[in-house]
Amino acid sequence: MLDIKEIRSNIEGVKAALKKRNKDFELEKVLDLDTKWRQLTTEVEELKSRQNKASDQIGILKKEGKDASAILAEMKTLAEEISGIEHKAKELEVEIEELLLWIPNTPADHVPEGADETANKEVRRWGDIPKFAYTPLAHWEIGTRLGILDFERAAKVTGARFVFHKGLGARLERALINFMLDAHIDNGYTEIFSPIVVNHDSLKGTGHVPKFVKEEGLFKLEGTNYYLNPTAEVAITNLHRNEILNGAELPICYAGYCPSFRAEAGAAGKDTRGIIRQHQFNKVEMVKFARPEDSYKELESMLNDAERILQALEIPYRVITLCGGDLGFSSAMTYDIEVWMPSYDRYVEVSSCSNFEDFQARRANVKFKDNVKDKAQLVHTLNGSGLALPRLFAAILENGQQQDGSVVIPKALVKYLGVSSIDIKG
Repeated sequence: MLDIKEIRSNIEGVKAALKKRNKDFELEKVLDLDTKWRQLTTEVEELKSRQNKASDQIGILKKEGKDASAILAEMKTLAEEISGIEHKAKELEVEIEELLLWIPNTPADHVPEGADETANKEVRRWGDIPKFAYTPLAHWEIGTRLGILDFERAAKVTGARFVFHKGLGARLERALINFMLDAHIDNGYTEIFSPIVVNHDSLKGTGHVPKFVKEEGLFKLEGTNYYLNPTAEVAITNLHRNEILNGAELPICYAGYCPSFRAEAGAAGKDTRGIIRQHQFNKVEMVKFARPEDSYKELESMLNDAERILQALEIPYRVITLCGGDLGFSSAMTYDIEVWMPSYDRYVEVSSCSNFEDFQARRANVKFKDNVKDKAQLVHTLNGSGLALPRLFAAILENGQQQDGSVVIPKALVKYLGVSSIDIKG
C-alpha cells in the first residue's frame, strides 16, 4: 500500500511514478478524503481540549462547593459531539484505506517505460539453444509417450488443466523440489513448509486482495475466510505480519516448497495444452525481508540464486526487466527469467524476482528496529520463484529430448532421480 503521507506531500511525484503503469488512479479522491479526515481529526482535538478544560473547571467548582451542573451538561454535549465526529472520521479512514488497497506500487526510477511485455528489456542470455535434426516435440507429447504425464485421467478425475505425474515423472517432480530446496539452503535460506490455506488478511498483506480475487480467480473455500494459496509468497511473507523484527538479523531469507492454486490459470486460449498453465502446480519460492538501503542488492542476489538453478540444470534462459506497463501490482521492480522451449521456438517465463520495497510491509505491518528505543521502520520485502515446477519440468523434457524418444536428465538431478535418462519402454 502506498504511504498516504507521501501522496499528501508529493501527489505530483506519485502521479508521475504511477504514469509508468499506463493507467489512471484515484489519487485526487484519496487526497480529498484525507483532507476531510484531517479536518475532522483537528475538530476532535479541539473539542477534547475544551473537554479537558471543562473537566478542570468542574474540579475547581466542586472544591469550592459551587454548582457544576451547567459544565457537566456541556461535557455531555461535547462527548456526544466528539463521538459523532470520530465515527465520521473512522468511516473516512476505512474509505481511504479501501481506495489505497486498489492503487498499485510505484515503479522504481530505473524501471523501463512501456505499455506491455513488448517493451520489456533483455538483460542477458545464458546457455546454447539446442539444435535438432528433427522437429522437436512439445512436452505434453514427450510426457505422454514416455508414460510420465497423464492428462486424460486427470481430466476424468478432476477436470481440464490438471495432470497426473506417473512413475519417473512423479520422481522427477520430487527430485526438482529437493534439488532446488537444497541449493537455496546452501545459499543461506531457511527452509519453510507453509500452510496451503491462507486467510483474507494474508492475501491483503501481499497485495493479492482485493484486486486479484476477481482477476486471478483465487480459489475460496466456501463459507470460510480461507483461500487456497496462489503462491507460497503469501504465506511466507505473512509469517512476520504485525511483527517488529530485529534489524541485526536482516536480511531474513526463506525458501519454501508449496502447492499453488490459480482458478484463472492464464488468458483464455493461451498455453492451454500441456503443463504451462495449470490450476494446481508446484513451486519453490524465495522470500526476503531486507533493510531498505540493501533491498536492491538483495534483489540482485535473489536473481543470481534463481539463475544458478538453471545453470546447474544446463537449461538455456534469458533475464528480462519488466517495463512499467507489465509490472505486477505490488512490485516496484521485477526481473523475469525465461527458459527456452524448443516446441514454442521462444522463451517462456519460469521465475519472477521482485522487490516490493515497503509496499507489502505497510499492508502487512512488518517493521524492524536496530535498538529497543529506536522508532520502528518498515522493512522491504522481496520474493522470487526459485523455481516454478511445471515450466521447469517442461523445459527439461523439451531441451533434453532425443531422437529415439528418450529424455536426457541434467547431471545435477541424477543423484536425486537415480537415472540419467527416461526412456520409452519397449
